Amino acid sequence: MKNSSRRGFMGKAFGAVAGVGAVASLYAMKRSWDPLPSVKAAGFTTLDMSAYQDNELVTEKWRGKPIFVLKQSPDMVKKAEGNPKDIDRLIKIGSDYFMVCVGLCTHLGCIPGYNPDDETFLCACHGGMYDFTGEVTKAPPPRGLDIPPFKIDGNKLVLGETGPEYEKMLADGITLKV
Repeated sequence: MKNSSRRGFMGKAFGAVAGVGAVASLYAMKRSWDPLPSVKAAGFTTLDMSAYQDNELVTEKWRGKPIFVLKQSPDMVKKAEGNPKDIDRLIKIGSDYFMVCVGLCTHLGCIPGYNPDDETFLCACHGGMYDFTGEVTKAPPPRGLDIPPFKIDGNKLVLGETGPEYEKMLADGITLKV
């Protein structure tokens, strides 16, 4: 009788150690499959939109791409309201309008330069031009500058998350998924 209870104890002890080892192994495997915190953080960029000035282009960085942020002056907003396609490309945060676009030409991926005097972007490689909303005004670019996924969070813009405003732009065909 002593032998069988000792054998039973050894079996239960072995089973417990094996169970703990299996759980620890599964936990370690899951952790190795999860993206690192630094990788997760690189997917999102939060911009405080109160820091931008009218008609002053600021280039931010998101996922290694240049992001153009241009706060629209009251005159620019009036011009954009004259063309529904232009005003739809702008992002309204509070009472201000912003152009937020990936700063790569949709023709061949060059970086267009901004001229604040005539409020246009010029891609010097092939002469493509965009207006202050990122819409094409002179070919060869096939479409306006792409708008990155965004979500409005109060007075902040979170790049990399999709909010209802971005989903509406996608549905309306204003931008393509980046």
